[in-house]
Amino acid sequence: MFMYVFSILLIIASNVVYNIVQKSTPAKANPFLTLLITYLTAAVITLIMFLFNRTGKGLLASLKELNWTSIVLGLAIVGLEFGYLLAYRAGWKISVGSLVANIALALILIPIGVLFYKEGFGLNKILGALFCIIGLVLINK
Repeated sequence: MFMYVFSILLIIASNVVYNIVQKSTPAKANPFLTLLITYLTAAVITLIMFLFNRTGKGLLASLKELNWTSIVLGLAIVGLEFGYLLAYRAGWKISVGSLVANIALALILIPIGVLFYKEGFGLNKILGALFCIIGLVLINK
């Protein structure tokens, strides 16, 4: 139960910091240099975390367990980071941009979850999705 709650709280806290920092990034800063520094920082932190994560396997053994998903996730993260940076520079408000993006994301993931992951989608979830759509319309008026 702890990990169930902690994981969501970590996502929420990280997203709050993420959006504040993205909105605060200087408009004149080169976006790709900004991302490079971001990823170098993340690489150093994850390398340190990898070294402290004792699984009994070394770097090469761990690398052999990876597949295409790490590369595609890297591409998706660059798109995500660059997209938010562009959105805030284009004038999206911090209170609206993330909300619109995340509601749209949730709506797009519904059929993917149902079709590919066999997740249930009952009446309550249908109503919730309809309210999300109504909210997207209202927030963008």
